[in-house]
Amino acid sequence: RRPPRSTLFPYTTLFRSTRRILVDVETALTTAHDHGSYERLVELLRGGNVTVLTGAGLSTESGIPDYRGPDGKRRVVPMTYGEFVASPANRQRYWARSFVGWRRFAGAGPNDGHRAVADLQRLGLVRAIITQNVDGLHQMAGARDVLELHGNLALARCLDCGETTQRAELDGRLAAANPHFEMIAGELRPDGDVVLSDEAVAGFHPPRCLVCQSDRVKPDVVFFGESVPKTLVEQCFSNVDASSGLVVLGSSLQVMSGYRFVQRAAASGIPVAIVTRGPSRGDEKATIRLDAPLGVTLSRILQDLQASGGRVYQDPGIRPCEAPR
Repeated sequence: RRPPRSTLFPYTTLFRSTRRILVDVETALTTAHDHGSYERLVELLRGGNVTVLTGAGLSTESGIPDYRGPDGKRRVVPMTYGEFVASPANRQRYWARSFVGWRRFAGAGPNDGHRAVADLQRLGLVRAIITQNVDGLHQMAGARDVLELHGNLALARCLDCGETTQRAELDGRLAAANPHFEMIAGELRPDGDVVLSDEAVAGFHPPRCLVCQSDRVKPDVVFFGESVPKTLVEQCFSNVDASSGLVVLGSSLQVMSGYRFVQRAAASGIPVAIVTRGPSRGDEKATIRLDAPLGVTLSRILQDLQASGGRVYQDPGIRPCEAPR
């Protein structure tokens, strides 16, 4: 006797979702070389002890654009650290744009790629997650102990006294100080700001530190022209050195903050897998190279690993992507 439709619904939905993932990945893997690279990537992850390095390309499926297009060329030029500290006018411009962009940026949620990375960590296959992103979407997807090379937009810090403020609290203060601010925004940028006209910026009241009243309040992220803290870099190097493989997801590796880990792994004979759309700076050092969409590809990898019995959950309360029994 056929079970009621309400009973079948979770199973049929899972089957349709799985079939969609299979079709999408098969479409993306158009050559024998692509299929071979995919299989080698699965085997690398199956072995565990892998360090994952992620870039802006992982968050594009969440609606956050990357700095560079598929050709690797920079599409937007963010404000540098030197520009930010140079004048109050520059800080006003930054915070006006960021105030508008933050609402859209903060509304983004993790996508299938973020969830897959978190699931791989729960499976015990990922040693460390290093990210160049400042959106916090790895943590929202359930990942733990994420090493954020460039910081996190959820915090702001006073450059004079060091006081740290939650960005949500700061946003409330900015809204109160700018009740009539004209929020006509252009394109959202990867660092959470938008393009605004000079006229729109002119009337904006930027934040001040509640402790020392300085206007040198800055998002707690690494701007272009700043350096990643040395202790954090060394922690990342230690994880790469102890890894069985380095998997790069969604990064063109054009900036040294991420590329140096590929250099380190390659020099040490550690396999390097790069999965991103378009060319990357690390292609010549990669032992596995795959040009494919991250969300469906990583979801398919999880299914393949679980289908072969590779489920060793460290957290028994969370069973990612597990099929009904």
